[in-house]
Amino acid sequence: MALLMVQGTTSDAGKSTLVTALCRWARRQGLAVAPFKPQNMALNSAVTIDQGEIGRAQAVQAQAAGLAPHSDMNPVLLKPNSDTGAQVIIQGRAIGTMQALDYHHYKQTAREAVLQSCRRLQAQYPLLLVEGAGSPAEINLREGDIANMGFAEAVDCPVLLIADIDRGGVFAHLVGTLALLSPSEQARVRGFVINRFRGDLALLQPGLDWLEQRTGKPVLGVLPYVHDLHLEAEDAIQTRQEMTVEAQRLRVCVPVLPRISNHTDFDPLRLHPQVDLQFVGPGQAMPAADLIILPGSKSVRADLASLRAQGWDQALLRHLRYGGKLLGICGGLQMLGQRIDDPLGLEGAPGSSPGLGLLALSSELQADKQLRRVSGCLLPEGATVTGYEIHAGVSQGAALAQPAVRLDDARTDGARSADGQIIATYLHGLFEQPEACAALLRWAGLREVVQVNYHARREQDIERLADLIEAHLDTRLLRELCGMSPQP
Repeated sequence: MALLMVQGTTSDAGKSTLVTALCRWARRQGLAVAPFKPQNMALNSAVTIDQGEIGRAQAVQAQAAGLAPHSDMNPVLLKPNSDTGAQVIIQGRAIGTMQALDYHHYKQTAREAVLQSCRRLQAQYPLLLVEGAGSPAEINLREGDIANMGFAEAVDCPVLLIADIDRGGVFAHLVGTLALLSPSEQARVRGFVINRFRGDLALLQPGLDWLEQRTGKPVLGVLPYVHDLHLEAEDAIQTRQEMTVEAQRLRVCVPVLPRISNHTDFDPLRLHPQVDLQFVGPGQAMPAADLIILPGSKSVRADLASLRAQGWDQALLRHLRYGGKLLGICGGLQMLGQRIDDPLGLEGAPGSSPGLGLLALSSELQADKQLRRVSGCLLPEGATVTGYEIHAGVSQGAALAQPAVRLDDARTDGARSADGQIIATYLHGLFEQPEACAALLRWAGLREVVQVNYHARREQDIERLADLIEAHLDTRLLRELCGMSPQP
């Protein structure tokens, strides 16, 4: 059994991408491999095969490894609901909300869950590819660390350190990070990977030679900057869109609320050649659109108050008066109703907030979170839809008598307004099935829809990443670090 950990000099250095690439590369070598991230902080999550909740990036890594995602792949998930507090999810189940200092004291308990999940995966797979979080050089977080070197030391695994050259200062990032580690941690770093390089590698070579001489550690390779690569983000909202030659484009707007969650729901739209997707941030006016989507939220009442403070509630009413379509997903569904109750104070102070009043339903936040992978058909067309539910609220009201989705388990979900302008659903991943995406785009006003296979696109990009491993990294050393026999 082997473990190899990827840590980064900064957030967004490329850890998730490299682990995804290595999962597919190892699978190509015929090795059963699983991804693992001890601790993750993200508002983009996925429902697992065991009805748990993990970071979205680990679900993509599971796909790269040819596996269904499991809660053991990300045993600690922190979902921020304020600047200083987060919902704590252990092995797929929410155990409550903690302030940062409280969680710091809880880390020893979380550590046991991390090691337990790691041992279970090790019993099933000969190789675990482990992703760190942030940077191992964050001095204030070193005590009780379970996300980076604290985990690597506990399980005695080698580490690769990745840095993003596109940010600048790549040699300072690598040498500085190494310098801030303890001697045993420094010895654990077996090499460097440089990410997102543009230009002539010959011009970089003197720096690579210096780095190896200075540290005594090899550079396994330099990964190029890859254009038009799509992998679902852990948190950062990707705004770049595919180029298109389509004459007719549907204008879609998504307000970016302070605690927006699962914004990866909109990646299929961002990649669709007939959609002009705009994320509207604080201080921006809501532009003219064919479709406005209210996204999921980790703090629904607070985000609804923010929406009103921006004047976006009036923009939604104006949009509907002019015949525009409105879609609410999860927290967005709750906002569209008449009232949101949080009697237990799950997302803030206990209390109630008036909704937008656009659908005859009310929602109450409850301690038990609904976690389901589901399939069914989108009404009224009957298009096939798959997705997942991940919400604490339970909704009721007359609007639910005209549902948006009929599920295969004989339940229904969501609501449609009598005039056909509003759809609301608890389902995330709504646009991933080509048939459902096409049906929703037709509902929103696109006359002839080109069907785009989002899953095939993601699979294609995972394959591209594995090709980069073969072309640009030292696969001999990688095989050694992964416990594989040398190639003949």
